[in-house]
Amino acid sequence: MSNRRRGVVVAVCVGAVLLAGGAAAAVTLAPTQGTNQEEPVSSIRTGTAPITAGDLAGTTQASGTLDYADQRTIGGGAGIVTAVPAPGSTVSLGGTLYALDNVPVVLLHGPLPTWRAFESGMTDGPDVRQLEMSLAALGYFDREPDDEFAASTVRAIERWQKALGVEETGRLELGSVVFMTGDVRIASVDAAVGTTASDKIVTVSSLVKRIDVPLKLADQRLGVVGTKVDVNLPGGQRTTGTVTDVGVPTESDADGQKKVTIPVGITLDDPAAAADLQRATVTVGFPTERRENVLSVPVEALIAIDDTTFGVEVVEGNGKRRQVPVTTGLFADGRVEVSGDGIREGLDVVVPVS
Repeated sequence: MSNRRRGVVVAVCVGAVLLAGGAAAAVTLAPTQGTNQEEPVSSIRTGTAPITAGDLAGTTQASGTLDYADQRTIGGGAGIVTAVPAPGSTVSLGGTLYALDNVPVVLLHGPLPTWRAFESGMTDGPDVRQLEMSLAALGYFDREPDDEFAASTVRAIERWQKALGVEETGRLELGSVVFMTGDVRIASVDAAVGTTASDKIVTVSSLVKRIDVPLKLADQRLGVVGTKVDVNLPGGQRTTGTVTDVGVPTESDADGQKKVTIPVGITLDDPAAAADLQRATVTVGFPTERRENVLSVPVEALIAIDDTTFGVEVVEGNGKRRQVPVTTGLFADGRVEVSGDGIREGLDVVVPVS
């Protein structure tokens, strides 16, 4: 078989896979031009590959963005910005997010945001409990945390304020502490030292990376929480991830055209695989169709027996080759499901080699 004719088959197969999104494809062969002329002698180098039995899983590819999760802008208060952390640094429990008039705004742990000052006489509430839990973790509160702002809470705050080097008032002004669910990373510094405080001083994120994929509306069935996906990272490295959240359809405007997508969040199964990446465009493979215990060959093994029929070249035990028609099924991961008379596991078929 000529190099040219095998190339036509491979090109058609690849096109079919792209059009089908990795699912089974119906392929129409393009007729070879000039079939009434003698074909040149093939100069392609070939080898062999066995017909194998096993499972094939098709995928639909989608582009996504790898970045640190849960980004949030922090700011507020009155005064002049006198200190900010370095971008990319980590702020832990009790650490300074920024300073206004040389007074630190400190990170504490808890799911609730601050909405009031902490002071004697305030009503009970879960925000008091999470304050006392943070003070206990820092070593300043020695009782069981509860919802009551008591004298023990005042004493704990005073000891903490002494350690911070600020006025020991026993109260915390609104905006002097920021609650987050855990330690944070400084994604960006949005206000320079010496500027007036605003609502945007630093942007923080969690310490965990995630992938956000705007999935096409037509592919929304693929966005299912718990689904395992393949992830292609920059540089050719491959890893896996898990769909953790699926949002509602979102409309965006791209180049003057409206587009509706489904926001899908994915976490990496092995975070260390992306340890050297801060932000990157990645390709995510969502599983689609699956075939179990089928026969398959490399896509490059397919040949055009005529203008409507696929086949493979089987290598006999004596080294002779014969063309065998096949019916194709699922295309996945560079392989194609094949079936037909005389097709069985272990037979060697001809494939081009570089």
